[in-house]
Amino acid sequence: MSQPAVDPPIPPGNASFLYRQLPYIVVLALAVFGVAYANISHQPLVGYWEFLALAMAVFCVVTEWPKVDERQGRLRLIVRQALHWGAILVTMNIMLLAGVQQLMPAPASGLVLLMLLALGTFLAGLYLSSLQICFLGVAMVVAVPAIAWFKQSALFLLLGAVLLIGLGLTFWPRLRGGGGATTPTEQEP
Repeated sequence: MSQPAVDPPIPPGNASFLYRQLPYIVVLALAVFGVAYANISHQPLVGYWEFLALAMAVFCVVTEWPKVDERQGRLRLIVRQALHWGAILVTMNIMLLAGVQQLMPAPASGLVLLMLLALGTFLAGLYLSSLQICFLGVAMVVAVPAIAWFKQSALFLLLGAVLLIGLGLTFWPRLRGGGGATTPTEQEP
């Protein structure tokens, strides 16, 4: 006797949406982590960006696979994505040649590789008509100046946060309606 197949449970509502968006969130988190680590450590993370480019190639094929019906279309998808991401990887490796490396400072190498990865991601999103993949490319591009700005403004942001916390602690008792602690001279007889 065979038992009926049981479908895996589908998460309800928002959990289902987050589950579907999880691969995009993971790729974005990996890209932002790479930018942050490269800015903090001042190392280009060459192998990391190459790995992320290969992961994006696989990611693009996997996300579009269910949308393609026939075998010929799937083969075309694989070949086009392989050529697209192969061109990105070749360009990344050209940027890493010794002659090219002498023309730019070491911290810039990682940022150039990320920009190439972002461009490749955006163009793949355009080709695949995927708004989420296009957004990943745009988010990777925006991450570069954002992290550089954060690095330069970290002390200012820290002081601003301390100020906001101090103001919050000052006004919190009054906002709650308690009026704050009273001093002995303010007590009624």
